[in-house]
Amino acid sequence: MDLSRSVAFVTGANRGLGLAFVRALQEAGVQKIYAAARDPASIKIPGVIPVKLDVTKADQVAAAVKAAPDVSLLINNAGIFRAVSFLADNAIEAARDEFETNFFGPLALSKAFAPVLAEQGGGAIVNVLSVLSWLNVAGAATYSASKAAAWSLTNGLRQELKPQHTAVLGLHVGYMDTDMAAGAQGPKTDPADVARQVLQALKEGRDEVAADELSRNVKAGLSAGSYRSEV
Repeated sequence: MDLSRSVAFVTGANRGLGLAFVRALQEAGVQKIYAAARDPASIKIPGVIPVKLDVTKADQVAAAVKAAPDVSLLINNAGIFRAVSFLADNAIEAARDEFETNFFGPLALSKAFAPVLAEQGGGAIVNVLSVLSWLNVAGAATYSASKAAAWSLTNGLRQELKPQHTAVLGLHVGYMDTDMAAGAQGPKTDPADVARQVLQALKEGRDEVAADELSRNVKAGLSAGSYRSEV
């Protein structure tokens, strides 16, 4: 993918990895960046176009597509984490919240922008997943389930969008140095490095990025037929 000729749309662009994506895209020299957030006033980077978007709201998704009719790169980054186990009292409510944002959000955005991407020659979609797409751990059970569903979505979209030449890339990463992982112990990857890895993978036409050692080790363990459900 030639990023210098791309127009990008990033969800959850006001902080964390979304903000890192915006900065990396600017460094890559993309033509235009739509930076989406629930509160567009929270978008502080000069030179981007703020877009009001709650990915769980169908009317806002439709409005975002109308506001950005020239997109060739969609980055589905917005996500939430409730830190809930399956047997917790609020497990059902937490799972519904996480699935609405982490699964149905990317599905809605991808479906809505697919015709736009086709008009631009195909373009690409990036879905931000997690190492927890591949395993489930205590304290993140409902989140893990939502990311596993999003991984399946990513693989399915790749096949369905192939005829219109739209690439679909899945990003798997463990702990990053962001607000979402502020309470987590252990090494944390710089989100700027993760964003750069994804953009390089798009240039190379790759389908997947395992952005840190944890994700690469888990993938290797799964490929070998065994893994430990711990991080």
